[in-house]
Amino acid sequence: MKQLFLCITLLWSSLAMAVDTPLISQQSFLELQKANPDLIVLDVRSEPEYLAEHIPGAINISHDELDKRWSELDGAQNELIVVYCRSGRRAGIAEALLMEKGFTQLKHLEGDLIGWKAADLPLQTK
Repeated sequence: MKQLFLCITLLWSSLAMAVDTPLISQQSFLELQKANPDLIVLDVRSEPEYLAEHIPGAINISHDELDKRWSELDGAQNELIVVYCRSGRRAGIAEALLMEKGFTQLKHLEGDLIGWKAADLPLQTK
């Protein structure tokens, strides 16, 4: 059982590292979000993390639920989606899953939430 878990963990890690999603800077993101209020911003952290604080306008589908809930993004396969998590690891996993499902216009928020907070940018709570 330990070997199976290790193999799965290594597979996920390598898959996440293999994804080369283009980065979008915080400033470019803010300009894009201002120009396009319907921009899909995907927070892939857990629900408690999201409820505590998130980037305004973000929707939450945890990276570990994405495989079951990706249909909530159905119809957005060719729309721009900006993905973030706390530090980048979970976003990489989510981006790999989304690419597998045919999503083609993904961007990874540079610095994720750690960078966002370091830049003292606005946060929303629910």
